[in-house]
Amino acid sequence: MIRKNVKAYSLAELIIVVVVISALAAIALPRFNFAIISNNSADTFAQKIKTDLRRTRSLAISNAATNSTGYELKIVGSGYQISDMGTNEVIDSHDIPTRISLTGQKRFKFGPLGNLNPSSGTQLTVIGTDKTFTIDIVQATGMVKCTED
Repeated sequence: MIRKNVKAYSLAELIIVVVVISALAAIALPRFNFAIISNNSADTFAQKIKTDLRRTRSLAISNAATNSTGYELKIVGSGYQISDMGTNEVIDSHDIPTRISLTGQKRFKFGPLGNLNPSSGTQLTVIGTDKTFTIDIVQATGMVKCTED
């Protein structure tokens, strides 16, 4: 029988490597700057609510034949919801992350043509720890745009 020279690591060597990596992680993790994560969460949430405003407008347009009152996105408590204004049925709801605050109007009502109702808000501000985004809605057309301040 021919015996091949097989090289491998022993269990003790693997355990030592895992312990060293764990110790380095335990030292490095508390020094990690978590502000980067909260900045990204503000950006992510601003894009998410912008998308949901566009979705609300799209629902109002696509269901115009059966729903003449439209759809609304409203901020309630620590979240927001999309609802059918004709039946008051909640279509979808989402939570607002704890590191994010919203200022501005709380109700955005889209009519069957996709325009904002006159009683609706036209601006919403998303505030993170280091970044702020302003979401503007053109009342006549319902166009939604998001800019970083």
